[in-house]
Formats: sequence, structure tokens, C-alpha cells
Amino acid sequence: MGKLLGICVSDRRGIQKKEIERAELKESWGIEEDAHAGKWHRQVSLLSYEKIEEFRNRGASVDFGAFGENLIIEGFDFRALPVGTRFHIGEAVLELSQIGKECHSHCEIYKVMGDCIMPREGVFTEVLKGGAIQVGDEVTMEPPKADRPFTAAVITLSDKGAKGEREDLSGPKIVEKLEKEGYEIKEALLLADEQKALEHQLRRLADQRQVNVIFTTGGTGFSVRDVTPEATIAVCDRMANGIADAIRNYSMEITKRAMFSRAVSGIRKRTLIVNLPGSPKAVAEALDFLLPQLPHGLGILRGTEGECARK
Repeated sequence: MGKLLGICVSDRRGIQKKEIERAELKESWGIEEDAHAGKWHRQVSLLSYEKIEEFRNRGASVDFGAFGENLIIEGFDFRALPVGTRFHIGEAVLELSQIGKECHSHCEIYKVMGDCIMPREGVFTEVLKGGAIQVGDEVTMEPPKADRPFTAAVITLSDKGAKGEREDLSGPKIVEKLEKEGYEIKEALLLADEQKALEHQLRRLADQRQVNVIFTTGGTGFSVRDVTPEATIAVCDRMANGIADAIRNYSMEITKRAMFSRAVSGIRKRTLIVNLPGSPKAVAEALDFLLPQLPHGLGILRGTEGECARK
């Protein structure tokens, strides 16, 4: 059990937050008085009081709100908790949606101390249920449910698509099929065929969003701009190319040109990454083949399903 020690808000972005004694959490929005609230996955930010104290012991003189956090809570190491963890504060319920964040421009704390803890120690939540909260409230934690839907992200790789010169049909097709099977789509992105940019998004989605599976579409052929396999290999801890090989073998029964696919599949931490073909037709065929079997593998990966052997 934890305790709410501080509530901080700001009326516009880019400025230090100020402390208030009580606030109203609005469902699917955030704190009503805060400029960072909205229809997105980073509605309310949390930071551990213990982490702030550790930073202060290094010589930093910082107030609550200096790091840009909304709620300062004692009793939890948020960084160690999985996405999907829920927090109950009064009548309100928050769900952990992202671990850490990217720091695009160094704040005043970093300029003085050479470090800032919010990018690595802070977390973000979505408001599942609104309600009034105030400093001193107890905070209880509920671990993610074992039967929760699998989460997914979709990335389309296309130079022309990123420039607006071609409509992305494959990405939406993946989203459509996944949603039909009950997957919760966290993000759908359209990127140019740039290896470093793809690597960055794969790491972010796996490490910060902790989605169960990432599907890429495009960039797996022989063109010099086709770098999706290289980016996937670069970020994976372990390869799982049985998936890519099975899709390729299945596709060979439809078109012999499937032999030219360089698609791979692998695992980063607890996230599976699967390269799919670039055309909408090939994407649909690959998913029709893969999706009936995929929940078993994803269940093993996230620890909610047992070994593969049948009784």
C-alpha cells in the first residue's frame, strides 16, 4: 500500500508544475486542471517519492512538480511494475500505460545536476475511472489481469506513404484484422524506410509501452531501401524466425515470389516483433494463417500460459 504525498499541475506545457491539495480525475482524460490531460495514453504521470529523495540526497534541491510529474506517491517502485498495473486512489482508478519517456530537451534540473530522473523513473497512466483525490489518500495496487486482451502496435514502412504520395492500405488492414480477433491496438505508425527511425520506435514500443506484439509491414524485399529485417534484428534479444519461415512457406503456396521475402521475427524482452509483407493482400493472407496460433505464443511470452506440449 502507498500514499499520495503530492499533486502537481500546470495550466500550460513546458513550465514547472505547482502543488495543489486536491484534484478531480476525469475518466479517459486526466486531471482537469492540468495541461497534459487529453485523449492519449499519457494522461497522468506518477513519480516515486523515494526516487525524489534519492535525488535530493545527491545534492539536488527540488520541489514536487519540478520533474513535470502529476502525482508523487510513496511506497512503489513504478519502474519495476508492468504496463497494465492499476492504482486505486479514493474512487479513482489509474492504469499504467508507459514506463519512462523520451527527453527531447534537457530541463533546468539536468543542466544543474547533469541528470534528471523523470525520463527513466517516471511512468504514465490512463484514467479508467474518475473521482476526487487529495494529498494523504491511500494508494493500492492491482496487478495486470491474466486474461486481459493482448496489446499490439502496427508500423508501416513506406517512403511514398510517409510523404503522402501513396495511401497506406496494409497498416489499416492489420489493425482491422487484429481488432476483429480482440487485440487492443495501442499505436499505428507510418514511417519512411529508415533503419534508425524504425529501431527507435521498436525499442520504444517494446520497452516503454510494453505491447505484446508489434507487426511491421513493408521493407522486407531486395530494394536497398528495404531495411525492416535489419532494424528488427538489431533490437531483438532473441530471434523467433520459425514464425517468419512459416509465413514464408505458406505464402509460397500462393505465389512463388514469396521466396524473395527477407522477413524475420524476434523477441525484445516480452514483446514479439513480426515482419509482414508490404501488400494488403499478402498481409491479409499472412494474418489469416498466423492469428489462430499466435495467442498461445504470446501467452507463454507474457507468462500467462504454460508449455507447448499437449496432454
